[in-house]
Amino acid sequence: MANIYTQQSNNVRKTWFLMAIFLAIVIAIGYGVAWYIGNPVILYGAVIFALIMNVGSYWYSDKLVIKMTGAKPATKASHPELWNVVENLSITAGLPMPKLYIVNDQAPNAFATGRNPEHAAVAATTGLLQILDRTELEGVMAHELSHVGNRDMLVSTVAVVLAGFIAIISDLFLRSMMFGGGDRDNRAGLLFLVLGIVGIILAPIAAQLIQMAISRKREYLADASGVLLTRYPEGLASALEKISNHARPMHRANTATAHLFISDPFGGDKRSIGQKISSLFQTHPPAADRIRILREMGK
Repeated sequence: MANIYTQQSNNVRKTWFLMAIFLAIVIAIGYGVAWYIGNPVILYGAVIFALIMNVGSYWYSDKLVIKMTGAKPATKASHPELWNVVENLSITAGLPMPKLYIVNDQAPNAFATGRNPEHAAVAATTGLLQILDRTELEGVMAHELSHVGNRDMLVSTVAVVLAGFIAIISDLFLRSMMFGGGDRDNRAGLLFLVLGIVGIILAPIAAQLIQMAISRKREYLADASGVLLTRYPEGLASALEKISNHARPMHRANTATAHLFISDPFGGDKRSIGQKISSLFQTHPPAADRIRILREMGK
């Protein structure tokens, strides 16, 4: 059975692969715009931008995710039960105690982020703390700590940042191509313009596909690894059941960070049509399947 240290090296390789794809996409877009406008400075700028964002996404992605979710630091004095649960599980897993955060939101949810176990952060919503008992809370926190141990949270967090910036740079380059000059009467120029615009429009979709590269298996693996920590599958199964039954949209739900959470932050069936379409790109398996598997593990 997979344990909390399984797939670490694989997830690190996957992170470098995602960063390489991001670099290639940005350089390709920059080259196209530079060729069309006839200004090589744009290409150089694209390369520098891609390199800076790759480094930034690795070192500061956790801080950006915390900022995007509105999470606030939690202390042992303010949340003693949560602190004790995470501290005990960290010792059991042989992991450093992560930074703890609280998201002031009635929607029950939790997530983990950070580039490695030494720089990890785990967050829970106020709604989660209100509806779960201690064994259920242990199940959820064990799941999140398993993401830390498996290092798949690094892949998730980097994907959040890179996907967002690919969308931004695509928009900027599209505006440059539309209003930046170039010989539009030249057939080759027109063809390249059309291909460039199509590529720029498809770039954000490519960014979503990058996020899809984060396999749903990471959730099943984290569930299994979490059970190995608590030795009690019913704790996480019951927690997922409560979370799915109390599904409601989070105030700061964001498609870029949705796959980091243990449950859909858009509230399941309460989502809009657009959000339901975007769910095709989500990496979380159905809660019912996870609950069934967990309870089969307990037999």
